Order: sequence, then C-alpha cells, then structure tokens
Amino acid sequence: MKFKLGLAGLIAAVALSSLPLAAQELDPENTLAIKTTDKCTITVKLRPDLAPNHVAQIKKLARAKYYDGVPFHRVIDGFMAQTGDGQNGDGTGGSNEPNLKAEFTNTHFARGVVGMARTSDPNSANSQFFIMLADGGFLDGQYTVFGEVAQGMPCVDKIAKGEPPSEPDKMVTVRVMKDVK
Repeated sequence: MKFKLGLAGLIAAVALSSLPLAAQELDPENTLAIKTTDKCTITVKLRPDLAPNHVAQIKKLARAKYYDGVPFHRVIDGFMAQTGDGQNGDGTGGSNEPNLKAEFTNTHFARGVVGMARTSDPNSANSQFFIMLADGGFLDGQYTVFGEVAQGMPCVDKIAKGEPPSEPDKMVTVRVMKDVK
C-alpha cells in the first residue's frame, strides 16, 4: 500500500512539474485574466516580488476597467505585443495615474515575460505594457518586468501584427482573478 501511495504521489508530482512554473502557483490577487478579441484568455502571473509599484498600478487600472477595449497598437513579429494605451489607443497616451519610478531587475526578458513600456526616461512607465513573443535579452535591466504569461501564449501568438496592425486585436476585458466571480 505504501508503494502505491508513493507511486501515485510521484505521478502527481511529475504531472505538476510538466506545467509551466507560473501555472503551478497562481495567486488570484496577483493574476490577470486578459480576454482578447479572439475570445481567448491570456493569464498573467503578476510579480510583486520584482515590481511592487508597477503591479499595484496595473491592478488598480484593471479594477477601474481602464484596459477594457484597448487595442494592441504595436505588435512586432518575433519581438513583442504592446498595449495599454487606454487614453488614445495608439501608444501616445497613458492613464491619469502618476508615472512610475523604474523597478529594474536582472530578470531575463524571455518569451512570455510581461514588461512595462516607457519613453526614453526610465521613470516614465504608466499604463502601457508589452508581452514578449520571443527572447529579448537586450532589454534585460532596462525595462521593468512585472509579470509572465502563465497560460495563453498561443493566444498571444495570434495577436494581429503591425505598427499599428491594420485591424488590431483588443483586450476586451482585463480582470484581477480575485475579482472574477
């Protein structure tokens, strides 16, 4: 009996380890659900351990429904998909919240990492963010990482490409998972 229980535990551990790390430990207070035009969902594990101020602002904006209907205005194949301009929808605007001081880390900008967009001023991040479509190590230490895609990279890969795309996909809704009933 001990052997069977041990084997069952081992099988469960192997199954769990095959999931992406982020999918294994999602905290509803620090998880975003982004529903897109394609009716698919991108689940983002927020990283307050890396960027507490950025995570707080993203959650505040999501809870205010600021991101609902906002287009992916800059999507470069093999690089990243940028969104979050709820003011103008074209990458030139931000929110009414104050800009944030950079929270740079050594976290690698790998595929699926979510970072804050900014101007040439490192302390200018506000509401816009991007999801990495591919490795972007050249961004390491220069942009704030505040999350990672836990589920839904196939959805991210389907986002219409262009600067701007001719028919941009949108974030239909963005919700903190704790608030979803």
